[in-house]
Amino acid sequence: MKKQNNALKIRQPLKADWKRNEKRSQPLQVDSVMARRPLRECVRHALDKYFAHLDGHDTRGLHRLFMEEVEAPLLEAVLAQTAGNQSRAAEILGINRGTLRKKLREYGLD
Repeated sequence: MKKQNNALKIRQPLKADWKRNEKRSQPLQVDSVMARRPLRECVRHALDKYFAHLDGHDTRGLHRLFMEEVEAPLLEAVLAQTAGNQSRAAEILGINRGTLRKKLREYGLD
């Protein structure tokens, strides 16, 4: 019997290690209680669920998995806030505009 994982889902894995995680993952369901909590608590809750669903199975590349899962929507939200102005978005994010463009390409957001 195959176990379902309701943890973080990968949009576009960049490394082979991620494919193992992707097979076990499903989109995280956020309930209304979690939506009212600080982001830090929501992240901790999602990670706790992720590890619980691993059920003792080994995982690799968690940092990259997590960063891509969080970074892509962050970039999307900031770009929406700046109406697509990459210079302003880079300023808000505190990164170089070239770095922002590189990240947008990585996530297919360009």
